[in-house]
Amino acid sequence: MNAGNVTSPGSPLRAVVVGYGYSGRAFHSYLISLTEGLHLHGIVARDPKKAAAAAAAYPEARIYRDFNGVLDDAAVDVVVLATPSRSHCPLAVEALNAGKHVVTDKIMCLSLDECDRMIEASQHNRKVLSVFQNRRWDGDFLTLRNLCENRQLGDLRWLECAWQGPRPMRNWRASLAEGGGRFLDLGAHLIDQVLLLFPSPVTRVYLRTHHDRSETDTESHALLVLSFEDGCTAVVDTGSTHFASKPRFYALGDQGTFVKYGLDPQEEAMKAGRIDDAREPEDRFGEVHGLENVKKIPTIPGRWRSYYERFVVEVHGGDPAVPLEESRRVIAVVEAAFQSARDNRTVETYITTS
Repeated sequence: MNAGNVTSPGSPLRAVVVGYGYSGRAFHSYLISLTEGLHLHGIVARDPKKAAAAAAAYPEARIYRDFNGVLDDAAVDVVVLATPSRSHCPLAVEALNAGKHVVTDKIMCLSLDECDRMIEASQHNRKVLSVFQNRRWDGDFLTLRNLCENRQLGDLRWLECAWQGPRPMRNWRASLAEGGGRFLDLGAHLIDQVLLLFPSPVTRVYLRTHHDRSETDTESHALLVLSFEDGCTAVVDTGSTHFASKPRFYALGDQGTFVKYGLDPQEEAMKAGRIDDAREPEDRFGEVHGLENVKKIPTIPGRWRSYYERFVVEVHGGDPAVPLEESRRVIAVVEAAFQSARDNRTVETYITTS
């Protein structure tokens, strides 16, 4: 999509991050500050303590106390939504209608109806709408994609991926009404990764959830099973009552199986302000198990910075960082999954990117 923006390729896009919680602070503001072609023009922080922290961390950025100030500021090119998931649709539509490009944190929104409203606003206003799927650039996922592309596993037919831990969700992420829960939060990344590896239409969706924590109405454990038209199967396993986690990836091909534990090291390096130093130690490398041998596979270094670099290219008329049809497919899977959990049955469907 030609974005139709008025900013010349030589001028940095002026971005405002809406929300200065963990995501707005540690991910978006930090990554934008590193990206050529982007300028952190401002941050929205209603809480006085967060506003003070934002001003101290980024003294050149303007601190807004409300969203309307951003919409009214003609200098703003890009609005980045690091807000509760429930708010993504209304805020994105407002920003797009005000002539701003929009990056929204995952999950993009809470329903296909909301998704389509956001896409329509993007197309109508000829502005870029993009979903922050930074974990497309996780090192372990890049490594798995490379194994598949080089056919080191043969044909990938079954994939299990997990993101688990012993701590409950906190703040707004502990509220289902706000779009909380680990399945929507981190599961949105895993579903996106699965759908990149399995482009065939999704034909069956089954979601089983448990609710074992009294302090939240979100699920404590969610197990999603996806069946694809070409016969492939994917399992996405998320939860917050797990004291021992499953492998991050368990990928079965007809010539080998890739097993990888642990999480990408970029987040810890990012917290220390040194994301470019993130490298995975050898004892965390994954393994390919063959018929007669086991081979250590060095992890390709991840690069979350690529997301915003690609976003800048997209605004100036290049290929999208995260195509909207792929983001819509994630929402379609999530919507079918929640229907499955409500009805306690497998949902027959046909979900494609077209």
